[in-house]
Amino acid sequence: MIARIVIFAFMFLEMSNVLALYFFPGSKRANAVGVFSAWEQSRQIPELHDFVRYLVYWVAGVKLIFIFLLLGIALFGDPVLQRFSLLVLAVATLTFYWRLFPLIRKMDRNGQIQPRNYSVRLGLMIFSLILLFVLAAVI
Repeated sequence: MIARIVIFAFMFLEMSNVLALYFFPGSKRANAVGVFSAWEQSRQIPELHDFVRYLVYWVAGVKLIFIFLLLGIALFGDPVLQRFSLLVLAVATLTFYWRLFPLIRKMDRNGQIQPRNYSVRLGLMIFSLILLFVLAAVI
């Protein structure tokens, strides 16, 4: 039961990301890309902005795939599958610290992200999610 609740909560969180990325990509909320100064700078070069928007929409589409997979697991999967899916989410989410976190920390240090220290808050939030996934899987 706890695994199912955590899966639905994560789906809700990710859906807010999807809505922001598709409809308000320049927002500074819900992990949209408005926190990056490069978002506004890309608008000056239409080709580059189209490419950036393509990547943003691609990320939103991938998030939708995960949301629907999780929906199927939450609705039709047994408790063992639900707990295992949380462990898989934890491992997959750990990959954030491999490539994305070093890059966002660099941009943060170079003043390319507003608000400052956004990378630290994002890193802590993602670590908290990983911890939640693991705890919900083993309880």
